[in-house]
Amino acid sequence: MKVSLKVNGRACEADVEPRKTLLDTLREDLKLVGSHAGCEHGVCGACTVLIDGEPARACLMFAVQADGYEITTIEGLASAPGELGVVQDAFCETHGLQCGYCTPGMILTAHALLNRNAEPSREDIVDAISGNICRCTGYGQIVEAVEIAAERLRKANAPRNARGAHPNAPVNDPAAEHDAPQEGVLEAAEADTPHGGHR
Repeated sequence: MKVSLKVNGRACEADVEPRKTLLDTLREDLKLVGSHAGCEHGVCGACTVLIDGEPARACLMFAVQADGYEITTIEGLASAPGELGVVQDAFCETHGLQCGYCTPGMILTAHALLNRNAEPSREDIVDAISGNICRCTGYGQIVEAVEIAAERLRKANAPRNARGAHPNAPVNDPAAEHDAPQEGVLEAAEADTPHGGHR
């Protein structure tokens, strides 16, 4: 059966059995292997993807059910090949991962939280990631990573995406009269100097 999916902002087609899961379709047919198969019962969160911006278990959904929805995998969070998104970078900085198996699902869950809540409390973060099991870190560094990412996104003055919009889609502010650098973004000349131009 042919299925048309919109994944990471791109239209994709696959020929799948009706009973094939979204997770298996992403990994086997579309070669997007960042989402991991864990428990395959919807408990561990390793297979988490975003469906219209909300975390969902790809192991519990058939690919044919995903038709018409915007699907975001971990591969869709980076702004360019080889780049890290804000949440990904914060996870690396705080060592919010060890084996890395749960990390894609954890990052997507955190990304969804920060899109709907610019200033999450520690309790908000713990509640959001409670459906993602990590057997390595003890969660402390993961919570810290989400806190750091939230702070950086606030300082960057980055506009939040509309519900269902692709996370990397450009968002134009019609009220803005001209392009101005975002707070916290270095100009090219500053980026080329040691310490971001600060001595």
